[in-house]
Amino acid sequence: MANPPLIILTGAGISAESGLATFRGHGGLWAGHKVEDVATPQAFARDPEMVHGFYNARRAQLRDPAVQPNPAHHALARLVAAWPAPALLVTQNVDDLHHRAMPDQLDRLLPMHGSLRRIRCTRCSQVADWEDDLATDTPCPGCGNTGGLRPDIVWFGEMPMGMDRIEAALEQCRLFLSIGTSGLVYPAAGFVAALSGVARTVELNLEPSAGSHLFDEAHHGPATEVVPRFVDALLASLR
Repeated sequence: MANPPLIILTGAGISAESGLATFRGHGGLWAGHKVEDVATPQAFARDPEMVHGFYNARRAQLRDPAVQPNPAHHALARLVAAWPAPALLVTQNVDDLHHRAMPDQLDRLLPMHGSLRRIRCTRCSQVADWEDDLATDTPCPGCGNTGGLRPDIVWFGEMPMGMDRIEAALEQCRLFLSIGTSGLVYPAAGFVAALSGVARTVELNLEPSAGSHLFDEAHHGPATEVVPRFVDALLASLR
């Protein structure tokens, strides 16, 4: 197939060079925090103020003018915009750097773990964009009640967003790029195995991931170097 359906999966490694700490890396976001204390529904029920404080700090990072999409984000935006077949960029990241890099292609972007810049009300189910800090006494912009707002983020034990759309895309996919992922977080870590023998699979990562051996090919190095180089070569092959 000259122009195969494309899926791109990105993880925290693509945003590291924008100044956002990686999920599991040395000195990463979870340093000093047990996952079960900040990223589970049980943690939120037990100590919502601590959980809000953790995510408020992460949201504040995104307001730093120095945190911007890097050349890897922009290269993928170019790829998605130019790809002459179905394309879907699935990100495990909850930052908004892909959104900023590809504002005209948001229909091809799926943040499977939610977004730091959205909130959800557990009382009325409204989802709303949100830029500021969040606390237990923050009123819901929909129902006006307090105590029910949470980050619109998928926590451990919860179902990732958009799985029906992702599974449908996987059935058609013939080119799969995995960028900046650890290969440890499921279900995304299982995508490459599901495509074995039916799609060209490529890993672009700082170093081999836990599932690196499952890919047809791999290119390792900083995302800001390997991703633009690979994208340029791939787009040149279309001409």
